[in-house]
Amino acid sequence: MKNIVSPITQVSTDGVDLADAIAQNLLTTNNVWMMLATALVFIMHLGFAGVEAGFGQAKNTVNILFKNTVTPILGIVTYGLTGFFLMYPGFEVPGWLGFDSSGWSMFWFSPADADVTVAYAGGNYTYWTDFLFQAMFAATAATIVSGAIAERVKLWAYLMFTVVFVGLVYPIIGSWKWGGGALDAMGFYDFAGSTLVHSVGGWGALAGVIMVGPRIGKYVNGKTIEKPGSSVPLAVIGVFLLWLGWFGFNGGSVLSADPGLVSFVLVTTSLAACAGGLGGFFAAYIAFKRLDLGMVLNGILAGLVGITAGADVINPIFALLIGFVAGILVVISAIFLDKMKLDDVVGAVSVHLTCGVWGTLAVGIFSTNPEHSFITQLIGVLICGAVAFLSALTLFFVLKKTVGIRVSEEHEKSGLDSHEHGIRGYTIVYDE
Repeated sequence: MKNIVSPITQVSTDGVDLADAIAQNLLTTNNVWMMLATALVFIMHLGFAGVEAGFGQAKNTVNILFKNTVTPILGIVTYGLTGFFLMYPGFEVPGWLGFDSSGWSMFWFSPADADVTVAYAGGNYTYWTDFLFQAMFAATAATIVSGAIAERVKLWAYLMFTVVFVGLVYPIIGSWKWGGGALDAMGFYDFAGSTLVHSVGGWGALAGVIMVGPRIGKYVNGKTIEKPGSSVPLAVIGVFLLWLGWFGFNGGSVLSADPGLVSFVLVTTSLAACAGGLGGFFAAYIAFKRLDLGMVLNGILAGLVGITAGADVINPIFALLIGFVAGILVVISAIFLDKMKLDDVVGAVSVHLTCGVWGTLAVGIFSTNPEHSFITQLIGVLICGAVAFLSALTLFFVLKKTVGIRVSEEHEKSGLDSHEHGIRGYTIVYDE
């Protein structure tokens, strides 16, 4: 057999250059994977746009797409201005509030000093990749709110909410776990954000739904009136784009290119998504006596949200169980919200809040790590939920009393596209 000599082994005989070469290769490998994961999470914004536009009415398509276009723009910029440094403040003593001004200076004024971060992964990756990956998560939290309150919220009010929610609320809550704060010291575990991203966004969505109120004609004489979406194919495309993006969302949360752990996380993520779709399938058939595609799609997303907190510590068989339960819960939650006359256009509260809570608690039940406690998980869920919900409720209340949060009845009935944007999402032109 011919001997194959790695170029790395030829670098030096004293071991010093060899170690440097291995470290550089590991840095490059980790960084490439994290950049790819960042791109996949970015694609999720297109998925959200597809789901929301597909489930929304045709007369509001441009308005929905406008919000989904501006949300990542505002989210990334706002996270760069304040969020990144609030979320990773470098707590000297784990607590609830902390801030490291040196990080701010490094990002904006001393880029030459910010070449490599060593905070998370053994192989490391660049500071810039770290920021951009985290910024994609931040923008996702605001996008969750967008779908729930679609078709009747004032655009400017939503954008103001997004700036504050992404710039202050989300990163402060996130710092308590991912920034080394009090929840992290307590032993609370949330691998990729079932609580810190999804249920935080879900609590914001619930606050928005309560404050904005249901769409005109949604609940009449005790009955729920269905409002057909504009495009079922677009909604399906959106869900599959989100599933694709979740490979980066969860896989990138390994924070390195560790082949064993990344591949394990992708397996548990996919199994939970499949099981969630099945759970939604069967639960909807029992509840509605029909093969409900919308609930299968939301079941897939429910499974993905459910496994996100423990994708790295949940065995595949339990990943299936967590996903299946999430698919059932999303149907039950949607029915309950309608009973309460809480109008959620895309089911964001059911998918992200209900199943985010379930997935986080499931870590305390099924985790392979004996240090993960159900009580600790519950405490973390309650603390994050209370702060996120009350903060969002306060924001919407202030906006309601100042600029207003709901469009006029006339604009809502005729559609937001023509009134706020001057164009329609779907236009058929006939040649004369």
